[in-house]
Amino acid sequence: MESSGGVTEPLLVDVDERSREVEELFAFGKVQCRELTRVGCWESKNLWRLSWASIIVQVFNFTLSLVTQMFVGHLGATALAGVSVANVGVQGLAFGIMLGMASAVQTVCGQAFGAKKYSIMGIVLQKAMILHVVMAVALGFLYWFSEPLFRLVRQSDEVSAIGQEYARGLVLQLLAYAIYLPMQRFLQAQNIINPMAYLALAVFSFHLLLSWVVMSVLKCGILGAALSLSFSWWVLVISTGLYILLSPSCRQTWTGFSLKAFTGLWPYLKLTVASAVMLCLEIWYNQGIVLLTGFLSNPDISLDSISILANYLSWDMMIMLGLGNAGSVRIGNELGAAHPRVAKLAVVVVVGTCTVINSIIAVVVFVFRVALSELYTSSDEVIAMVSNMMPLLSISIFLNGIQPILSGVAIASGWQAVVAYINIGAYYFVGLPIGCVLGFKTSLGVAGIWWGMIIGVFVQTATLIVITARTNWNREVDKAIERLTKADDEDHLNGGAVLAL
Repeated sequence: MESSGGVTEPLLVDVDERSREVEELFAFGKVQCRELTRVGCWESKNLWRLSWASIIVQVFNFTLSLVTQMFVGHLGATALAGVSVANVGVQGLAFGIMLGMASAVQTVCGQAFGAKKYSIMGIVLQKAMILHVVMAVALGFLYWFSEPLFRLVRQSDEVSAIGQEYARGLVLQLLAYAIYLPMQRFLQAQNIINPMAYLALAVFSFHLLLSWVVMSVLKCGILGAALSLSFSWWVLVISTGLYILLSPSCRQTWTGFSLKAFTGLWPYLKLTVASAVMLCLEIWYNQGIVLLTGFLSNPDISLDSISILANYLSWDMMIMLGLGNAGSVRIGNELGAAHPRVAKLAVVVVVGTCTVINSIIAVVVFVFRVALSELYTSSDEVIAMVSNMMPLLSISIFLNGIQPILSGVAIASGWQAVVAYINIGAYYFVGLPIGCVLGFKTSLGVAGIWWGMIIGVFVQTATLIVITARTNWNREVDKAIERLTKADDEDHLNGGAVLAL
């Protein structure tokens, strides 16, 4: 959104001026309880104005794959198994890499927007797209030759062949990830969330209709399902790209394609790699937990049960990611604006909000554990196992109210490399070994594997809480300024032709 002078203003109305006032208020020392409540409500209002649309974006984009899976389910159990293993074994892996890389856009652009260094943002977006496309091409080979990978995790020849056919149809979706995810973070950093929510709703509705035509009317099978999903993602890419090119809201942050995007790729690549590793280790851990159940003595019941639990946890994760992204934008904007105390306030508000929400959800899951188990299956054995494990899901949901939010704080502050090391230790040196021992060496089975996941997430969450509590936010402001100064100097020193589109 622009003022009459052509300067981009934050889409959160009057936040700039109010942030300065709150920063000055905290700078004077102790704040009275009434004032603290007032500024807390103000920050909570800012959070929800961003997060409601961010949650819609996360949920409906996530649901595109679920809709496709639902239609494939009518082709038979074997077809569904092939698509499911492709989603977990290949699509989830690639999405984790792409989403992790895109968080670097949120770090730099969020801080740049807060500092009003708008010209940097379009260049960062283009750098991200270049690196994402290169990665998508590399991952495309994994999609195309994925059948041996599926056999490696003890899938049958028929299921593995179906999984590879489906994965090959998703290569175009992989390229769509490479373009869309950086654009999504670019818009979020500017507090432009509502248009993405409207587009997500529209594309979801379109995908429902397209999937029905392709699968139920034209009977196009597995490949048709994959190609329809890829096509819907490209509709999302094109519509989002047109918004960036044509909207007045992006006029100052998008100044056209530039050769400058090809300069200074190495420093940005280092942040991108750290971002990808941070998130991938987390996503792959959750998917690995599901795949591990295939090695238990009763794999069908175990896999069905843990898949149901993982689905419920994924729905909750989408809500928390929406809130976490909104919190990350707020923190990054305030760090870029040199408001360390307001950034700290944003951390407290978003963590507190998500903890309360997930505490309520955890209680609801525990109380209605039998009814929730029956929604997914009619098998008495699966219902019994899922019902017995619902208390563990409640614990995971409670931790889910803290852990993704603190990861969002890390993204806003540029701590991706630190969190990557924490994830390696907590997930792969603590949670996974404990889960394997409890799952395969005791009578706990699936519950033992899930307990390992809980312990790993708890260790990670506790470590992030300690790091966040000990953070010197004035120093984080200095780091943000240093990062933006380097990017700004690079923008001025490295000349490049600009194609104004």
